[in-house]
Order: sequence, then structure tokens, then C-alpha cells
Amino acid sequence: MCSRFELNVTPRDLASALSLIHVPALPNRAEVRPTDTALIVKADGDPAVVLAPWGFIVDWSKGPMINARSETLDQKPTFSPHLENRCIVPASAYFEWRIDEQGRKLKNRIHCPDQPVMTFAGLFDGQRFTIVTCQPAASISHVHDRMPVILDEDARSRWLDPAAGFKDVRQLLAPFAGSLAADEATPPAPPQGDLFG
Repeated sequence: MCSRFELNVTPRDLASALSLIHVPALPNRAEVRPTDTALIVKADGDPAVVLAPWGFIVDWSKGPMINARSETLDQKPTFSPHLENRCIVPASAYFEWRIDEQGRKLKNRIHCPDQPVMTFAGLFDGQRFTIVTCQPAASISHVHDRMPVILDEDARSRWLDPAAGFKDVRQLLAPFAGSLAADEATPPAPPQGDLFG
């Protein structure tokens, strides 16, 4: 699952990382949350780079559908009509919560140490986007049992190729093989001794 991510880079660095000609002005956000507007790159269209709200709206759920499981994309009527309307979602990191032995939720910032911008596989319904998820990479499986599909440069080009059908690119929806790091927030230390003694 991915319910928070950040895009904290300059437009120039984003354009360089993704070979974009034009990047619309966007606010850097420490955290992008569901329903927030974020930048996506569509498979085709004019313009290819747009700002869109995060999460498909469906009539059977109060909340937006922010994630789509890669294993069942073509079986779910919420997502199957949009398999040829693919996009990528640039991010500098995403956030996940690990439950420790005491039952505490510990926030982890997960990122690629060797690249400032990673790209998630997404679907676009014409107005909104959702992020495709898969099983986690081994390096972060201790944090959570799902992760966004992260596409490297070659996979990104193939995912965005409008001439490729979903059946030609579905094998890209796999755990990331590159380097990932999870920086876990340190919980506050419990108080020591008697505060009134």
C-alpha cells in the first residue's frame, strides 16, 4: 500500500530526470496525501504532463481508490477500463508504517539512495490517477507487505508506450530490483523515573 509520498525536487531537476520539455509549476510537498493534486506523466496526449488529484472516485466507497493491486488489475472493473491509459507518478520518496513488537506504528521514508526521482506505475481515468502496487522488494519487506511499482528508465519508457498493450507491459509490475533505503523515524524515549519525585 502507498498512502503518502513526496515530490521534493526542483522543476529543473524533475525535467532533467524524466527528459521532460515542460514541467508545470508545482508546490514541493513533504507529503502528498490522497485527493491532493500531484504531477503525473501520461502515456500520450497534449500535454503529456498534467496535475491531477490522487485517487479514483467510485460510487461504492467513501474514500478514493488510491492504489490498484498489480495482480488483479485486469479483473477489477474499477481499473480494467484504464489499462491502456497508463501514467507514471514521479516521487522523491514514499512513506510506510511498520508495526513494531510493542504495537507502535513507526513511520518509514522509503527512497532510492542513488537517484533523486523515482517513478511509480499508475493509471489515469481522464481526471484522476491511482498508483499500482505489488509485493515488496526484499530490502523493505520488513516494513510492509506491499509497495508501489517503481519503474526504472527502460521500464518507464515501455509503460508509457501508447503502442504497447497492457499484456505487453504487465510483466513490468514487479518488485523493484534497484537499491531502496527505509529511514525510520525514532519514537520518543519513554519518560525516565518519577516525574514528581
